[in-house]
Amino acid sequence: MTADRANETGQTDLAGSAEAAVPAVSAVSAEPAEPAEASEAAEPADPTERSRWRPVFRLLSDMDDEIARIYAENGLDDLKPSWVLEIVRLHVRGPMTIADLARSVNRTHSAMSQKIAAMRAAGWVETARGADARAKVIALAPKAERVAEKLAAEWRATEATITELETELPYPLTRVAADIRAALARRSFHDRITDRLKNDHTWAGLPSRQP
Repeated sequence: MTADRANETGQTDLAGSAEAAVPAVSAVSAEPAEPAEASEAAEPADPTERSRWRPVFRLLSDMDDEIARIYAENGLDDLKPSWVLEIVRLHVRGPMTIADLARSVNRTHSAMSQKIAAMRAAGWVETARGADARAKVIALAPKAERVAEKLAAEWRATEATITELETELPYPLTRVAADIRAALARRSFHDRITDRLKNDHTWAGLPSRQP
């Protein structure tokens, strides 16, 4: 249920390997929500001191840390939760080119290349020339194959835990994500930000590539 897993799949995979096992709620650090109303006079000199959604990202990061703790407790100290999606995908579907793997998890070729390089350096995947000599084929290394089924089980356990957790909430995160997407379909994030910047004198004067 990691944040990374959710980002990669583009779906509601909110669990670490989940993008694995979810932490106990008490283990996740809580951060008070930013106040809904803030006067202009209360704006901090450093705008990065305020972030409405920072608690959300920290929550997901804390949950990833709990997943990593589970791995460490089971002898997988060098396994990052953000690598589990690719390991399980390659285990189920077999060797793939970087381009095919990137498409299957909704990532760019560049981002996947960087991730595969890190996974290869840690001994989790291997690369070889494909049928097309210009393309590299990515396959699991032996140590990844040995634990792939266990990681798939952890992913399922995490998803089940997330489902259970959401029943305890008045407004599940999966519902929040769907509602935000619906709102952005009506008016994009880009357009909402741009409209606000039109009235900001510090932004005025920058060259624009807009027609």
